[in-house]
This record gives sequence, C-alpha cells and structure tokens, in this order.
Amino acid sequence: MFYNIKKIFFFIPAITLFLASCADSITVNEQAAQSYRQTINEARAKGIVDVNSLTAKRIHYVFNEMKPYAEYENQTGQPFNWQLTVIRSRELNAWAMPGGKMAFYTGLVDILNLTNDEIATVMGHEMAHALKEHGKKRLNMGQFTNVLAEVAHVALSTQIGANNSGLIIGLTKDWVLDKPYSRSAETEADEVGLMLMAKSGFNPQAAPKLWDKMRRLTPGSQSVIVALSATHPSDEERQENLLRLMPQAMAIYQQSKKQ
Repeated sequence: MFYNIKKIFFFIPAITLFLASCADSITVNEQAAQSYRQTINEARAKGIVDVNSLTAKRIHYVFNEMKPYAEYENQTGQPFNWQLTVIRSRELNAWAMPGGKMAFYTGLVDILNLTNDEIATVMGHEMAHALKEHGKKRLNMGQFTNVLAEVAHVALSTQIGANNSGLIIGLTKDWVLDKPYSRSAETEADEVGLMLMAKSGFNPQAAPKLWDKMRRLTPGSQSVIVALSATHPSDEERQENLLRLMPQAMAIYQQSKKQ
C-alpha cells in the first residue's frame, strides 16, 4: 500500500500544474471566435447559411430581442461579441460557443413547428451555456478528470493489473465525473435560459411544451443504462424541472410585459 501512496504523491505536481494552467476566459473566447469563423465560412462555401427565409428571419428576431438581456446577464468579466448564424439544414440542432458565437438550424424550427416562444426556449438555453462558460468549464473539467483518472489508474494497477485498472477507471471517469457534469450543465442552462427568455418578454410556459414535442419526436428507452450514459437529462426530467421553476419565471415574464 505504501508503494501506491508514493506513486500517488508522484502525480501531485501534475495536479498542481493543471490547476495553474486552467484555460482562461480570454483565451477560450478567442479560440472559439477563430473556430466559429472557420465553421461559418465552411457553411457559406456550401451555400447553407440562411439569411432570407421566414424561418431565418424569425430566429434572428428572437435573437435580437434576447441579446440585450443576455448582455446584461454577462458576469464573466469579458464582453461578448454575440453572433448568430442560421444554418439551412434538417438537423435538429442549435449551439453556442464561448463568447456568444451561436448557430441555429432551420430544421429545429421547421420540423418541430416551433413558435417564437419555443425558439426563445432554445435560444435562452444556448445563451446560458455561453453566459455560464460551460465550454471553458468543460475543457478544464476534462483536463482535471484526466489527471484524476491517471492517478487512480496508477494506484489500482498494482492491485488488479493495468488492463483491468484502465477499463474500470475509464468507465468511472465517464459515468461518475464527466457525464454527471455534462448533465448538471444542461440543467443549469435550462434554468438560466428559462429566466432569460422571461426577462426578454417570451412566455416561459412554452418551455415545457417544447420538451413534449421533443419526446414525441424522439421516443426511446428510459432504462437505467440509457439514463446513466446520457450526457443530457431526459426530456421528462427537464420538463419537470422547468415546471418547478414556472411560478418564478412567470412572475418575471409578467413584470417584463408591464415595462
């Protein structure tokens, strides 16, 4: 056992070095902006950037309505240059990079027949990811769990063998550390996004209805294994949490309509 403890202490400098080298907001935002430009340029080259369709105009309308409120909610210490690109695709997707670089796919609106309030639900969720710096935190969390996994692997390898240790630690890192963090980030984005859409004058009652649509479109098993391996909460879990917060969100929404 003393041999294992010595090996663990050998990796303490690596953990200390990790803590000293965590990615900062400025660097992450700059790298995201560069990646975003490349991604959007590729989309333009394919002719799939949509600026003229009714769907694109509706998405941009919601974005422009919510942007001032998102700017006010920015507590990262770094100003965001918010940008939104609408991608013409049947993919049900939207995303936000650090620093407020966003994309919204027309399929999400057209296939699910989203109202503006439902578009705002998705928009608020993605804006919340940027505002809460989930991209930066996920990057740093991934580096940290890699260090922890390596330390645990060394400690276990002398007891059960390197191959068995690697398998166990890999599964533990994925299910116990990485995926729960991803699920907690998704829940936080749901919650922050709900309040953001309410402040922006969009009816938060649309949020649970969106997950009704998602559940009808993508029915699937809710077994324990599926739930454990998911990086997102289930549609039902998200809906229940949004309903729990609805009185608070509706009070904010009603106040916004008086202004």
